[in-house]
Amino acid sequence: MGKVWFVGAGPGDPDLITVKGRDLIAGAGAILFAGSLVSEAAMRWAPAGCVIADSKDMALAEITAWLVEQAQTNAIVVRLQTGDPALFGALIEVTQPLDAAGVDVGVVPGVSSAMAAAAAAVETLTLPEVTQTVILTRVAGRTPMPAGESLQELAQHHCTLCVFLSITLLQQVVEDLRAAGWRDDAAILVVHKASWPGEEENHPRHADRHPRQVPCGKNRQPGDDHRQSGARRASLAAVEEIENFTTQLSRTAFAGHRR
Repeated sequence: MGKVWFVGAGPGDPDLITVKGRDLIAGAGAILFAGSLVSEAAMRWAPAGCVIADSKDMALAEITAWLVEQAQTNAIVVRLQTGDPALFGALIEVTQPLDAAGVDVGVVPGVSSAMAAAAAAVETLTLPEVTQTVILTRVAGRTPMPAGESLQELAQHHCTLCVFLSITLLQQVVEDLRAAGWRDDAAILVVHKASWPGEEENHPRHADRHPRQVPCGKNRQPGDDHRQSGARRASLAAVEEIENFTTQLSRTAFAGHRR
């Protein structure tokens, strides 16, 4: 019986996969990748004869069955997942049946799209005397949020929020932030397909380069621009409130200080 490795493929750019993840791909007998979220370019390291399948149209039970079957004849089986397997990756739902089937499993972490989104904007998620806390979360949709974890409740901490899987719910994000006491000029960074070719980034500091801005202003409809630009479930909305945004601690000031 072989071993199934859950490998974080990173946010999109195949060069952002870890060296260990790349080496596992190069030695794999079978690879199951999430085609709607992972670049097929990551398969370039797969050896000749490797069984490669796309899980895009598979249910969880089908994914588990495929991995168990391949582990019976291959020493290394790779489940290639977007970002990091530990974040919104159904890791436990898949590994529990593998444990029950006696299949050994391992996990290789990956670069999250939260980090890639910050890199796209040349931003930091933490800043001395502003915030030292980062919350990774999502807005309730088909998957409900546990009690006490609504975006409005989390936003009351007034720290950095990285909001996954919520690109079609930007208006709800803005409403929840306002309800939590965030200012109308709080900075919102929205990145579509971070690190992929065709990456789109909207950020107050880059207004001259990106005309589609999404401030928390009362007269804006944040979801509209991104629905038109094709941003969907591969996107991440990184929302950060900065005190005195329009004065000395503005994003422009950060850029000037960095240089």
